[in-house]
Amino acid sequence: MLKKRILATLIAGALSSTAFADLSIVTNSNVAVGAEALAPVSLVSNWDKTFAENANVAHQKVTFKNRYGISIVADLYYPKDLDPSRQYPAIAVSGPFGAIKEQSSGLYAQTLAASGFVTIAFDPSYTGESGGFPRNISSPDVNTEDFYAAVDFLGSQAFVNREQIGILGICGWGGFALSAASADTRVKAVATTVMYDMSRAIGYGMGSGGDLYGTEVRQQMKEGIATQRYQDFTNRTPAYMPNAFKGDMNNDPVLLEYASYYATERGFHERSINSNAGWALTNANSFINFPTLSKTYEITAPTLIVAGEVAFSRYFSEDAFKEVGAKNKELLIVPGANHVDLYDNVNKIPFAKLVEFYQTNLVK
Repeated sequence: MLKKRILATLIAGALSSTAFADLSIVTNSNVAVGAEALAPVSLVSNWDKTFAENANVAHQKVTFKNRYGISIVADLYYPKDLDPSRQYPAIAVSGPFGAIKEQSSGLYAQTLAASGFVTIAFDPSYTGESGGFPRNISSPDVNTEDFYAAVDFLGSQAFVNREQIGILGICGWGGFALSAASADTRVKAVATTVMYDMSRAIGYGMGSGGDLYGTEVRQQMKEGIATQRYQDFTNRTPAYMPNAFKGDMNNDPVLLEYASYYATERGFHERSINSNAGWALTNANSFINFPTLSKTYEITAPTLIVAGEVAFSRYFSEDAFKEVGAKNKELLIVPGANHVDLYDNVNKIPFAKLVEFYQTNLVK
């Protein structure tokens, strides 16, 4: 026993006298973290939408947290004659990708509320008024979770029938809506308009009705992101893309069409990434690796997919429709409509069809 104690003492002494290298550690830990990074960025109370207010619909700002603790800011819409003692069908709306609730999603939510639904249009995590730092980033997982959190909120209200909740995604958020519907059995009906599969669009590019990037281009993307991540770490803040819809767009018809909405009085909003900012340069990191629509075949909820006849995004809708597993599914092609027509053109957005779809499949 004495020998063991002596040996232990000698070992301890040897360890205590060992000289370790004096390392200078580089970290980005001084970046804002904690509760303040997850809190709402703002809660604007006045009407600052890109569309007119409906006198028959009530509106109020609400907040709720997603599974990651990020505060989501939303506009709640409901008929002014709503009876709080009753329960109503409800719909969560978001999109387009890079837009905010004061733009297209709010128009959809308010219009559906005028037909008797309780609706919310919400800002995704890291964008708009919702929390999350750094700003202007996204991922298939977090954005799908935002839809789950919206269902959490709606289904917890006394005036909402939690067995009658649907979701609606516009543009890139159409893909997230399908992703959410494939996993969340609380979603009883899902609709998309001019949907994008963002993993496919970012990871493979958009060609003439199909993918554009091959293996070589994807490898270049990965190398660029890898380099940028080191730069962001060193600078302790992300670098951002320039706004895609300002300045020289090289007469690109897709960019010009987007600019006709986001960069003009028609749809411009100061808090919208697509109007006034750009995504983080590393934003493609998760999208090039994680498919958004890998489980579309597991969707069982009634599904309505709406696309414009001449929309450059039409092939996303047609390909997704083929994969949807629901027996009750429909693909609606709007005659003469381009992509951004279905953002705000009330003469082309098939609101009557959307109302019919949700009334049929939620109100049973």
